Amino acid sequence: MSTLPQQYVIENVLQCKMRGRVAYQSYFSASVGVNLIYVKPFDHPSGKGYQRPVDAKRCADFANYLSKGEEALFTPILLNAGANWEFSSYDRQRPSYGRLLCKGRASLMDGQHRVGGIEKYVRETNSDINIPFLAFHSLDEDEEIKLFDTINTKAKGIGTSLSKFLRRDSDDISWMATEMMIRKESPFNLIGSIIGKRTKGRHVTLQNLYRTLNYLLKNESINSLPKEEQLTLALTYYNALRDKFLYEWKDYKSYRVTHIVSIDALSIAGSYVLAAALKDNKKQVDVSAIIKYVNKLSVEWSTDGPLKYVKGLSGSKKLADELKDQMLS
Repeated sequence: MSTLPQQYVIENVLQCKMRGRVAYQSYFSASVGVNLIYVKPFDHPSGKGYQRPVDAKRCADFANYLSKGEEALFTPILLNAGANWEFSSYDRQRPSYGRLLCKGRASLMDGQHRVGGIEKYVRETNSDINIPFLAFHSLDEDEEIKLFDTINTKAKGIGTSLSKFLRRDSDDISWMATEMMIRKESPFNLIGSIIGKRTKGRHVTLQNLYRTLNYLLKNESINSLPKEEQLTLALTYYNALRDKFLYEWKDYKSYRVTHIVSIDALSIAGSYVLAAALKDNKKQVDVSAIIKYVNKLSVEWSTDGPLKYVKGLSGSKKLADELKDQMLS
């Protein structure tokens, strides 16, 4: 698998050392790169394979990402050249800058789906694209497997909550969820976590709030309003709930009103409340009507009460039907 029909040359290479290992940094075009790398599948006869089968959807998603144009940046792929690539500096004054003479293929350790997506993008657009890489000069097979395992099991992603925060300037719901976390007048200000880490007293994550706002604002007439108006309506509704159940809202341990299953139920029911509060022109909402509907609620939120076994989205939907009936009766 590592043999090449002919020698390839990669220019503009920077040689460096990482923890005593020689490594190379540069890029190659996709049209060349597909011939320079190979994958060691987990079921390789040598017993030293480790790569999982490629996920076609992930490749397609990455190809779609690349179609966004120059803003679609991506990280370098990671390779093990297995001593098949030889470095030659351009001159003595710059011994770490030169070219690679590739006599064999390099093993792809990290970036299988990026490469698959790039191949799909290049094929469908009849274009070419540069692929940045970091290549170790030579790792033995056990070192290669250990590094792959570390990359895919030890490294932690940023989490969905922080991801929503980072997208707040380009996604309206992310912006609203963030605003409801940071505004002092919001009922979620003191119980919410932007980064997604739950601590004592902060048990609602930004991702939780993002999802529940989608439930609340799903009505087309509401959803078509400017985001600032949608935020005002959401704040009005949730503040009315907090004020109605003030004691319960502050006591997460004893009451379930701020448990995610209940918040989702309140949001699902709330979408009907907001729709009912729409004025005849469908472009304005009667804010006082929202508060009026909420004040009709009578719920036993105790953790040991009738809602004790309400769980999951199915539980939220069932509870939402009861809440909707109370508010809109």
